[in-house]
Amino acid sequence: MHPSIQKLYDLAGKNSRKIIGLMSGTSMDGLDIALCEITGSGIHTKVNLLQFTTVAYDKHIKEQISSVFSKSMVSLQQLTLVNPWIALRHASMINETLKGWGISNTEIDIIASHGQTIYHAPKSLHTNDEFGPATLQIGDGDHLAVHANIITISDFRQKHIAAGGEGAPLAVYGDYLLCASPDENRLLLNIGGIANYTYLPAGCKLSEVFSTDTGPGNTMMDAFMRIHFNQEYDRDGFVAKQGSINFDLLSIMKEDSFFKIGLPKTIGPELFNISFIEAAVKNANLNSISAPDIMATLNRFTAETIVDAIYKHVPIDDKFKIYTSGGGMHNKLIIEHIHSLMPNIEIISSLELGIHPDAKEAILFAVLANECLAGSPMYVGGNATKIPVTMGKISFPI
Repeated sequence: MHPSIQKLYDLAGKNSRKIIGLMSGTSMDGLDIALCEITGSGIHTKVNLLQFTTVAYDKHIKEQISSVFSKSMVSLQQLTLVNPWIALRHASMINETLKGWGISNTEIDIIASHGQTIYHAPKSLHTNDEFGPATLQIGDGDHLAVHANIITISDFRQKHIAAGGEGAPLAVYGDYLLCASPDENRLLLNIGGIANYTYLPAGCKLSEVFSTDTGPGNTMMDAFMRIHFNQEYDRDGFVAKQGSINFDLLSIMKEDSFFKIGLPKTIGPELFNISFIEAAVKNANLNSISAPDIMATLNRFTAETIVDAIYKHVPIDDKFKIYTSGGGMHNKLIIEHIHSLMPNIEIISSLELGIHPDAKEAILFAVLANECLAGSPMYVGGNATKIPVTMGKISFPI
């Protein structure tokens, strides 16, 4: 037997596994590295977050990713080159991080790598009947495994699509395994570049869980801040607070056909980007609108589309708590807007469930890798997948 196959077999039978979860989102601000000790699998899964950090991307890395990110046309040569190149950068970040933590690579059982999404194309976006939904993440698993010298599980989203889903949101699986409650209705809201939520009715089975993207989270605000304020993001909603919401612009943005599609659904910055803002401003005949007013409107847009999507699925008289994660949870103005629209709903951090809100997505991919290794195929209700699945492709160091 190949020694790596034997090692994989042995890892699957261990009582606990040390798994590094990696996440790099559409904000492209850096690589989240979460070292997790995971015991059990399925509904018996327990996670202990041992270490967490975010390694910031420098300007050069951002430029290389941006050259192929969320564009309908890119250089095929550049895409081919960046795919392994970003994996080597991630491997170097892991090696340096482990060294800083005083942990040997040999102590790590598995790397769970989400990769870097460069294009997400649900059917609603491309509308070409010849093709189904598709998504593409770069950061080749073989390069990562060889240069970190750790077995790597990566490219999770392809199996989800192959089984009838859209490749997102994948948080639903880990949300259920880690956060379901026998007696409390819970809504796990992640505000990243794109916002999504998972609704966990009290005592639910996995087939009763519901998860969907809602629309933009931070993606348009971040892009606008980089262009007009030379800042990566609007800290605490400071710029947005200086402006006033333009309700004509808000109304036009909410008229986009994406918001007329039934739930669940997925989307990305391929739709919600600077061009989307420019087209809405033009359609509203607001050429003289100030940048702070646009930021104020974008902030409210994120909040309203989140709340609209929640109440399209969750009965308005249901009692539930919202547990937040992702970079957008730190934008106080977004949370204030959501609370104003849902005044009777408690909004708290996922930390209250024992899950670091900034590490949550990296943790969830570590959980998916654990299920790939030691779990059983899972089925989520709705139109997530047509058949039960485990996800991820396995790459060996040797």
